[in-house]
Amino acid sequence: MLHRWAAVLALSVLAWLPQQSHAALEAGLLQQLATGSISARADAIASMGLLDDPMAETVLRAMQDGLLRATPDGQLWIEQPDGSATNVANGAITAMPGDARRITINNRLRRALALALATKQLHAQDSQQRLAAAQQLRNSDDTQLLPAIQAALQRESNARVRDALEVAKANLELQSSDSATRLQAVQTLGRLKDASFRSALEALTRQEGGQWREPDAEVRAAAAQAVAAIDAHVRTVQWVGNAFYGLSLGSVLLLAALGLAIIFGLMGVINMAHGEFLMIGAYATYVVQMAFRQWAPGWLDWYVIAALPVAFVATACVGMVLERTVIRWLYGRPLETLLATWGISLILMQAVRSLFGAQNVEVANPGWLSGGVEVMNGLVLSYNRLAVIAFSLLVVLFVWLLLNHTRLGLFVRAITQNRRMADCVGVPTGRVDMLTFGLGAGIAGLGGVALSQLGNVGPDLGRAYIIDSFMVVVLGGVGQLAGTVIAAFGLGAIGKFIEPFSGAVLAKIAILVLIVLFIQKRPQGLFAPKGRSVE
Repeated sequence: MLHRWAAVLALSVLAWLPQQSHAALEAGLLQQLATGSISARADAIASMGLLDDPMAETVLRAMQDGLLRATPDGQLWIEQPDGSATNVANGAITAMPGDARRITINNRLRRALALALATKQLHAQDSQQRLAAAQQLRNSDDTQLLPAIQAALQRESNARVRDALEVAKANLELQSSDSATRLQAVQTLGRLKDASFRSALEALTRQEGGQWREPDAEVRAAAAQAVAAIDAHVRTVQWVGNAFYGLSLGSVLLLAALGLAIIFGLMGVINMAHGEFLMIGAYATYVVQMAFRQWAPGWLDWYVIAALPVAFVATACVGMVLERTVIRWLYGRPLETLLATWGISLILMQAVRSLFGAQNVEVANPGWLSGGVEVMNGLVLSYNRLAVIAFSLLVVLFVWLLLNHTRLGLFVRAITQNRRMADCVGVPTGRVDMLTFGLGAGIAGLGGVALSQLGNVGPDLGRAYIIDSFMVVVLGGVGQLAGTVIAAFGLGAIGKFIEPFSGAVLAKIAILVLIVLFIQKRPQGLFAPKGRSVE
């Protein structure tokens, strides 16, 4: 629709220009476009894409948007919103002729139009438009585009656009009959390491019917080197990408396990409902998003910021209520606590199903978390995962400051080391238990906000992370903040590096076996607890 009105606007402006401005469009091209065959029209479109005339782009966009009509005598007309028509040949605006018929386009003409308009966009002021045009042209096999690409390459200053233009130029030069030109094209593709051309380069090193696909031995050797360079680059991208996704997964595990480590370390409670705190945080994010859409649509991009305190308070309140009503009566009875919290998790999941339905709900990324940054060819680091990594580190800093520089943190550390002695010196252990349970639940709620930006939000969201969270706590050391951080990022990275070789299920099994073997040698985890809690 935007292109449709852009074509109309451009046409309206051009109608006031002298008629000599339209003379650059040859009558033969217009006749070919109006009455020619599909092949003739495709050739005419390609030729018009190379013309330095704004009217040519207007005609091409009008054809692409279904506004171009032709009369039997070969005249071309562009339909306007008020029902009138503009004669392409002279710019005159009249009523649409009764015998004018819309020029229909098929897939071949659509491809030709896309390439022609992309050629036009190589002159755009915006570098992103030029980059998109260059990336579209790089897969073309039309050697007529080579002069236009070379001209654009000479005046281009943006590095990313230049690389895309060089790839497009090299792809076309592979068809050259000159071996020196082909050699230069192969070397360019090998230097830029574009994996999409690997198969084409590899084909140059093979034989067909006893004859080399590429007759020149030097070009074949360069093609083999280019394939090796692309393969090495792809392996590097895979390793760096796995490390990045491992860090983002570790960040989620850290947010899920951090609160669990505090609760387990302070009270020794095996809380099987901890995953549902993640779910509550994610659904709190969904509710805030819906509220912003209803009452503050202009601020919708900032709903995630507002969802953070809402999710923290909501899950903290749920956690404190559970601690006061159920958990406090089960201290020192691990089996009963495990069964009770498992039942609570089922109740919470069913409550969410009753309120929001059994299907997943949509939580969209805000505009500033959409997209990503390209750090190397073929590797894009998404903004939402970068934000989750940074957010998890900020939460760790907040928890560290809370535990080491506040009165509540002092009480928590005292109770963790020796509950009886802390109770004897006046520490309100019951109140601290409630607040700590709420803190752990609130941190899990923040993890739910992060998870909502990475995947689907549904009633079973937390179940996928509860076992991994316990593995992080056990591996890192009960109640140990530094151990939890190292274990979370370590397990996330190891899992992502194992998955390409064995699959997700076998990767989890391998991690579990490694943890079991590690615990056999070091039962206290990476960092041993301190104080009488060791006993």
